[in-house]
Amino acid sequence: MKLIVGLGNPGEKYRNNRHNAGYVVVEYLERIGLPEGIVAKKTDTFMNDSGIAVSRLKNFYKVSLNDLYIAHDDLDIPLGQYKIQLGVGPKVHNGLISVEGILSDINFWRVRIGVDNRDPQNRVPGEAYVLQDFTPEEHKILEEVIKKASQEVFFSVSSG
Repeated sequence: MKLIVGLGNPGEKYRNNRHNAGYVVVEYLERIGLPEGIVAKKTDTFMNDSGIAVSRLKNFYKVSLNDLYIAHDDLDIPLGQYKIQLGVGPKVHNGLISVEGILSDINFWRVRIGVDNRDPQNRVPGEAYVLQDFTPEEHKILEEVIKKASQEVFFSVSSG
C-alpha cells in the first residue's frame, strides 16, 4: 500500500490558494483514477496542523515512511516545475514542519509542486503569497505539472 497525502487548508475560502497545491494533486488523482494499492487523501486539518492528519492517515492505512508521499506547494521551486525527493523539502514550510514533528522523522517522500511566480521587482512575502489564489493561467500550468509529477509518482510507487 502506498499513501499520497495532499497538504492544504480545508474550506471553500482556501480552495484555489497556492498553499492548496497538494489538494489539487489529490483531486487530479481522484479524477483520473488510482492504480490498485495506491490511496490518495487530503488532510482535514489546517496546514500548520498537517502532522496530525498525516499521522492519522499513515496509521489508518498502516504504511511505512517509505510508502508515504506528501504532496505540497513549494515556494523554493518556480511555478511549472516540481521535484520528488525523499527527506528533502523547502527551507520553510509549516505543514512539513508539523508532519516532521509528529512523525519524528524526515524520511518520507515529498512531491514538491512549485508555486513561485512572484514578480522579482515587487516580491510579495511568502506567507501572504501562498494564501492568494492561482490565476487562471497559473492554474493551467499547475495542472500540467501535476500530470507530469503524477506519472512519475505512479512509476516510482509501482516499481518501489
